[in-house]
Amino acid sequence: MKVAIVPEPITEGEARYRAIAGEHQAVARTAGAALDALAAELPADEGGTLVIVQSHRPDQFFNVEQQQRLAELMARWREARDGGGSLSPEDQAELDALVDLEVKASAERTSAILHDLGK
Repeated sequence: MKVAIVPEPITEGEARYRAIAGEHQAVARTAGAALDALAAELPADEGGTLVIVQSHRPDQFFNVEQQQRLAELMARWREARDGGGSLSPEDQAELDALVDLEVKASAERTSAILHDLGK
């Protein structure tokens, strides 16, 4: 099962983290606490878990411009959501494409890590 842990800013300087695995989600003050809370919700028959912590720095898989644009669109999406609205179709399509690209980058990053571990 794939697990994503994403920061969710609440106020300036304060953040919380959401851990997501399929239909299961957990929110906590730290990434580790969110992962622990999520693990407690998962069925006991789920296999072992390998956790890789990504620094979220630009790399060859997802560059600084892509990260900045994703952050900008996510902030606008949250603002629209909190106001009961939504993004324009163009912005939503761009956000979806960047999310898909980041997921692909995560898979490529993981593949590179697994390759390095096999050495």
